[in-house]
Amino acid sequence: MGLSLSIILIVFALIILMKGVRLVPQGSKWIVQRLGKYHTTLEPGLSLIIPFVDSVAYKITTKDIVLDIPSQEVITRDNVVIIANAVAYINIVQPEKAVYGIENYEQGIRTLVQTSLRSIVGEMDLDNALSSRDQIKAQLKQAISAEIADWGITLKTVEIQDIKPSPTMQLAMEEQAAAERQRRAIVTRADGQKQAAILEADGRLEASRRDARAQVVLARGSEASIRLISQALDGKEMPAVYLLGEQYIKAMNDLASSNNSKMVVLPADILSTIKGLAGDKFKV
Repeated sequence: MGLSLSIILIVFALIILMKGVRLVPQGSKWIVQRLGKYHTTLEPGLSLIIPFVDSVAYKITTKDIVLDIPSQEVITRDNVVIIANAVAYINIVQPEKAVYGIENYEQGIRTLVQTSLRSIVGEMDLDNALSSRDQIKAQLKQAISAEIADWGITLKTVEIQDIKPSPTMQLAMEEQAAAERQRRAIVTRADGQKQAAILEADGRLEASRRDARAQVVLARGSEASIRLISQALDGKEMPAVYLLGEQYIKAMNDLASSNNSKMVVLPADILSTIKGLAGDKFKV
């Protein structure tokens, strides 16, 4: 009988010892309640509590927690629907506030980030929302840091994982981009045709100018030739008639020497023409 009682007492003592000794691992803090009321927070290491009076109600990690913020549709200031999601890095610095200050701190932080994100993006245009991630991140961190501080939680950082237009808006933007590229191609092609036409017109104008200058040069050459012939003839014959006859004889000579010529047509007044060229020395 005495041995059985001793065994019972030893087992009971072991149970009390097991219930009274708590070994808190590194990176954690335990919340102890005494008779249902918050009593203390156990730090990492060996701690003693009163068995059957004290109980460990919550085990809270002190490591950084990564909270994934689900994607949500956000309407920008210019009434464009975009899809945005984020990720928040938090750290619990006061576990008792985190467990007693809010029912579910993770769900509360997710809801707070989503609400703040909608508010911030809602004040931006589409282009600013897509290109201002750093600005959104800074405003988002500022907006929720003070709120979660009351829960004993510190917001280390918050990152915008993805922010993009909705599928319908993406399709509309792609169609708009394609139309813009087509418009630019048409404008470029029209500019090319315009430049080509201008260059062609400039070429014709330059050719006309050169033709005009050539005619002037030829006219001056003819003028010089007439002057020289007039001096040679000493006023006996008209220089123009002489030049005309010379050209006429050259043309007839070229026609006669051509391989394609089958006959040579002489004008009826050829004798008079030759006589005019030869002057009084030729007698018919």
